[in-house]
Amino acid sequence: MIVLIKLLFAHLAGDFLLQPKSWVEEKERRGVGSFKFYLHGLIHGLLVWLLLWNLGSWRVAIAMMVVHILIDLIKIYRQKTATLAKWFVIDQLLHLFSILLIWWIFFQPVLSIGLLLESPVFWIYMTAILFLTVVCGIVIQVLLGSWAKSIEPMREKSLPNAGKYIGILERLLVFIFVVTGHWEAIGFLVAAKSVFRFGDLKDSRDRKLTEYILIGTLLSFGIAIIVGIIVRALTVV
Repeated sequence: MIVLIKLLFAHLAGDFLLQPKSWVEEKERRGVGSFKFYLHGLIHGLLVWLLLWNLGSWRVAIAMMVVHILIDLIKIYRQKTATLAKWFVIDQLLHLFSILLIWWIFFQPVLSIGLLLESPVFWIYMTAILFLTVVCGIVIQVLLGSWAKSIEPMREKSLPNAGKYIGILERLLVFIFVVTGHWEAIGFLVAAKSVFRFGDLKDSRDRKLTEYILIGTLLSFGIAIIVGIIVRALTVV
């Protein structure tokens, strides 16, 4: 496991600590014609070699370097201005997958994936996360659908899907706080959201919008708390 952690550390250091913004801009502008493109890949290989501190690990270092360059190449030529965020996520996921794959190929770790997939606790958490991230948002949207139409004109200035992602994040945070027994953190989260929302509600001077936000927030928090309590009761012996 320590090898995997070192490989992840090398990736994070190479991609974020040792890669100036000017390198990123030059890579995106010149592509394979940029010297920084290859230097960046070389740095990743050297970091892996140094962190593993084993002369025999040169094959792992070269594999990491080549795969990293190929993934960056795909990102540079596939991303557009409108899809920068999307391809940033895809790029990092591909790097993570490649690190796991190289770790598996060169070090043959013993993993009990079968036991994990057969564990009731694993499926309880997966079901809860799926419900809180996808299902719950649709449920709340349906429940508040008739009221949402009456305040739609006032929501034109909102960022696209911002409310959806805020809801997902707040439900996941509440769920984590409940299953870990940190109830006081939920109060802090409610207070923080209230502070940020106070200006919007004060400026809007619209009772419908205020009531809509309060009902949505209480539903979101309430469902997350209930799911957290159920999961904790099913998993804590």
